[in-house]
Amino acid sequence: MTAKITFYGGAGTVTGANFLLDTRSAGSDQVGKRILVDCGALERENPTNQICDEENVKPFAYDPKSIDVLFITHAHQDHIGRVPKLVRDGFRGVIISTPATKDISRIMFEDALSIMRDQLQKHGCQPVYEQHDVDVALSLWRTHEYHEPFDLNDLQMRSQDDSAGSEDSVGVEFLDAGHILGSAMVKLTRGDRTIIFSGDLGNTPEPLLNDLETPFGANYLVMESVYGDRVHEDRDARRDILKAAVQDIQRKQGTLLIPSFSVERTQVLLFELNEMIERKEIESIPVYFDAPLAIRVTSVFEVYRKDLNAAAQKEFEHGRDPFAFPSLLRIPTTRKSSEIHETPDPKIIIAGAGMSSGGRIRAHEKQYLPAKNAIVLLVGYQAPGSLGRRIQEGQKKVVIDGESIVVHAEIRSLSGYSGHADRDQLLSFAEAAGESLQKVFVVMGEPKSSAFLAQRIRDYLNVEAVTPAQNDTAIIDW
Repeated sequence: MTAKITFYGGAGTVTGANFLLDTRSAGSDQVGKRILVDCGALERENPTNQICDEENVKPFAYDPKSIDVLFITHAHQDHIGRVPKLVRDGFRGVIISTPATKDISRIMFEDALSIMRDQLQKHGCQPVYEQHDVDVALSLWRTHEYHEPFDLNDLQMRSQDDSAGSEDSVGVEFLDAGHILGSAMVKLTRGDRTIIFSGDLGNTPEPLLNDLETPFGANYLVMESVYGDRVHEDRDARRDILKAAVQDIQRKQGTLLIPSFSVERTQVLLFELNEMIERKEIESIPVYFDAPLAIRVTSVFEVYRKDLNAAAQKEFEHGRDPFAFPSLLRIPTTRKSSEIHETPDPKIIIAGAGMSSGGRIRAHEKQYLPAKNAIVLLVGYQAPGSLGRRIQEGQKKVVIDGESIVVHAEIRSLSGYSGHADRDQLLSFAEAAGESLQKVFVVMGEPKSSAFLAQRIRDYLNVEAVTPAQNDTAIIDW
């Protein structure tokens, strides 16, 4: 049997993940299934806001009504951001993820709606979807735990047509991707052939999550490559760099500004700052947690603490909140956020979003980028064209919400806190598939990063590896 993969998003770019696996027989609209993996928003800087980017408003290149099932690997916007639009445009199939991913996605959709409404008032931004579309999406959404195998034929699909793939058995299993809470690889098996869609792969080991699992036995991999050409600092080095930034800002009597991703990176930072203060490695310092979305997501960690690693679970079992310490101040309102600027230095501000593409971080950057005694610490991937990338690349003037801001603050980057596997981890991941591996589709990376990883896979593993372009199609023996 053969199947067809079309790379509608996440090809030639990091964001906008959207892959269609079509098992239908040639010339037939009935026998087989149309399986979508992720339906993410494209993330790039534009005059309004990335969530309202015109690229995200455009119609899909396929008919949403024809999709039987949508798998969601994890709850980052670049993997879920267009799910309600898919529903708005006619999708009525089944959405499937881990339980934690569904709950975090609910929060992420609400936050995106709030941003879209704000941008509608300010710029006339066209909403990608409405609350009704979110409600319908959640009503179609089912969950499965890790290592809880099921068959697509056991699911209520979009149609009760008795010919809609009834003889086309596809087994499914979620493997832990170690990227964020609830993140999963989607393992699909048809007969004795297996394909795994990696989603984003974690920077294992992490303080909170279980280790990234292996794709052993896969014949095909569709895998990410965000850091396909780079190596992170090791765990001790990244911790030392964070500690040095805190100590330096105390010495400078200034502000340490950390734009942080609301899901996982923020929680890891709080965990490690808490640990440093408890161990007296750093002096206590006010930490302003100014990220409403991250605050809401953090509460989900306790609900799903069974999905955390043993050490993190033990913290909760002993009645300790690993994301709280006496000098941490949660900021509930925008008014309270602006009042941070009047508080004395030294201090730390952790605010979203991680690429400075929206959220409260932009107001803080306007305030502190001109300050010579400030440090901006970038702790995750910065997409090309994003404000965070321009700051990272050393631009001396940036435009934030129409205002030209001079940059005098010291800019530091710390890739070790990235939630993505690095070059060596990605190669090891592919190698762990074993002798069954026939072909790797390298996606979700900047072109040079994807190309570098694909070449390493060819050179080191002697396995065919390709870097699809957007809308490319591949036929596989599956």
